[in-house]
Amino acid sequence: MAESSTVARPYAKAAFEFARDKQALKAWSQSLSLAARVAGDADVEARILSNPRLTADDKTRLLLEVCGDDASFDEHVGNFLRLVGEKGRLAALPDIFDEFEALRAQEEKRVDVTIVSAFELDDAQQNVLAEALKKRLNREISITTQVDRQLLGGVILRTGDTVIDGSVRGRLQRLREALTA
Repeated sequence: MAESSTVARPYAKAAFEFARDKQALKAWSQSLSLAARVAGDADVEARILSNPRLTADDKTRLLLEVCGDDASFDEHVGNFLRLVGEKGRLAALPDIFDEFEALRAQEEKRVDVTIVSAFELDDAQQNVLAEALKKRLNREISITTQVDRQLLGGVILRTGDTVIDGSVRGRLQRLREALTA
């Protein structure tokens, strides 16, 4: 069976292009987020999506009911979810949502950055880092912070596949590798 992200990509791209053309990216994002959370729930997966006794239409109808009735989605989102259901891809909704959000972030020139630091960062420190990253990446920055006391000092920045390790622990590790090489 194909990997879920591979299956999700064309659906996400089609949904993204339609939503972008209709200038409804935020609304689609909210709707797909809800559908993805419901489809990703273990109980829904076991009772509905993996149930061999249910038809594709039944699974789609039940998913829409669990999401809060078909009326919670606009007509186009409902039609999209029905199409995904007809193709037997409802279980891929979390990956479709993730792909959709990645396309949306790229379109809106925004990036999510996780900052891991040895100590809690105050607002001023977060703003300095956000401004520096905004300048360097030429994108709007959304920051999430985490504390890892084992870093000793400095920060680790993660965005997508990029990791910038400016931590004391990372520097010591690189020094140790250089000395033992």
